[in-house]
Order: sequence, then C-alpha cells, then structure tokens
Amino acid sequence: MVQYVGVENLIQLIRSVGVETFLTELATYVEEDFRRWPEFDKTPRVASHSRDGVIELMPTADDALYSFKYVNGHPRNTRKGLQTVTAFGVLSDVQSGYPLMLSEMTLLTALRTAATSAVAARCLARPNSRVMAIIGLGAQSEFQATAFKALCGITHLRVYDVESAATEKFCRNMQTSGLDITVANSSQDAVSGADIITTVTADKLKATILSDNMIGAGVHINAVGGDCPGKTELQAALLNRGRVFVEYPEQTRVEGEIQQMPQDFPVTELWQVITGDVQGRRSEQDITIFDSVGFATEDFSALRYLRDKILGTDFYTEIDLVAEPEDPRNLFGLLNQV
Repeated sequence: MVQYVGVENLIQLIRSVGVETFLTELATYVEEDFRRWPEFDKTPRVASHSRDGVIELMPTADDALYSFKYVNGHPRNTRKGLQTVTAFGVLSDVQSGYPLMLSEMTLLTALRTAATSAVAARCLARPNSRVMAIIGLGAQSEFQATAFKALCGITHLRVYDVESAATEKFCRNMQTSGLDITVANSSQDAVSGADIITTVTADKLKATILSDNMIGAGVHINAVGGDCPGKTELQAALLNRGRVFVEYPEQTRVEGEIQQMPQDFPVTELWQVITGDVQGRRSEQDITIFDSVGFATEDFSALRYLRDKILGTDFYTEIDLVAEPEDPRNLFGLLNQV
C-alpha cells in the first residue's frame, strides 16, 4: 500500500500546525537539501510546451529516495475558472523502486516556492530588511508574504497588481496576518522604500515588471514569475547591474530571467552560498537577484518533509497503487483470484 496525501489531508495538516510553522519547518528541509546539493542526481525538467502553456515533469534523487513532480503552467486558465498551476508528486524508494507516497502538490508547490524564496533571501537580503514589495497578487502572493514574515522578519508590505480583484483578494486573505499592508498605485510606487522586491506575475510573455531605473542600491530582488522560455519580468540592464543567484544554471538559462543574457553571463549557484563556499551579499550596496524558476530538489524536500510530518497521524490514507501478487512472478494470477 502507498501513502496518499490528498488536498483535504494537506489542508488539515497545515491547519493543525499553522501555516507559518509549516513554512518554517519546510524551509529547514529545503535548506538541508541545498547543503548536500552534490549528492543529488540533477537534470533540467522535461517540458512539453504548447500555445496555451506547459506541462512538465521534475525528477531528482539521492541514494535513498527518488521523487518527481507533474506540474502545469497555463496562464489563460483563469479565464475559464481554472488554476494556472496544478501539480502532484511521488516519493519512491531507490533500493526497490517502489513508490512510498503520492501527494497533491498544487498547494505544496506554492508552499515550497515561498519557503525557497525566503531561504534565499536570508542569505542574500540585508539582515535588517523589514519592508517588502510584491508585484503580482495571484495565487502565490499570500504564500510569499507569509514566508517572508515568518522566516525573514518582514513587517511591512507594499503591494501592486493590475487587477483590482486580485488586490482585494490578497488584502482579504491577509487581513489577520499582522503585516502592515500598503496598496500601491503602480509598480514604481510599490518598490519605493522596499528592502526586498518579489515579482510574481503570471502572463506567459517577456515583460518589464522591474526596470533598472526603478531599483536603488542594496535591494534584494526575488524574481519568481519568469519560469519558462519566453517569459521574463526584469529588464536586462538590471541583471547587468545586480549579482544574480540561481538554483540550477542549466535550467535557469533556458527558463529564467537570464534567458535574456549571453550563455556566459556570470551567475552564482544558491547552494554554494548556503554552504558558505561562496559569499552572497558582499556589501550594503549590493543589488542581489534570486532568479528563481523552481527546481526538482525543492519538491524532493517538500515531499520528504511531508512524509516525515504525516507519520503517526491521520493526515493520509493508503491506496493500492502497486499490484502485489503473493508470488511476484505470477502477476497474471491476480486476474484469476476470486
């Protein structure tokens, strides 16, 4: 039998521990796995692109566990009342090849993305950062705000979205968050006075959400929205001015902000900063940019954390996902059982 964590299972688990605690604990797993980055079997995600979006498989493994995530990205879905991103994931035993857990990952991906953003910011942003701007108030925005509050000590938010309905949704969801929220009139207004800026827009196109002239010295930029070929949020001049940090260069050069740049454009891998092998922020004046596209090890971390968290609880069920004949060489015999 395989453990199965459905949407309702995960919601009840998060409610039982609290979303900030869940994000904080999840971030610990994400950081632990970045610290042992060389141990992982890594490859860029396998993507099937269409006119309307992308469907991807994201695999990785260490010597004990294998994971993959199925995820889509379809920005036009909201016009039909559907989500832009949906996902599920599997965690398996490397020794036997048997799946151990199947989980929903639409909600879990939002949580792991926010946790990873906050892990990066703790390494790259100024330690006294308290004001954060968020541009793009879609499905990921509340998770980002909550993670940065819990993990980075953010107290003030400046937010902007081109759609008033998205802004109203965000403010309604965050009204008991304890954060001081200011709704800005434009992207330029939102970033004014911000220590950290998160861009998390959804349109699948090359856009200039942040231009070079909008950004002052010392800012940390958390660029989340650009995550597939042809989709960017930052002006190239800004990338040239800042120091860029990435998860897995082979994937980010195809999907991230740096797809705009030459193949030899210098970047630093986040895991090297987390382990202390490479210095992150070098001065108060540095502009640091986390060009986040999401990598399979983060899903591995999330699934690993979830499996540990559900042990001894009722927040999962068991399903007969794998056929198990008494004689493993007699699979056909299952069809003859009465």
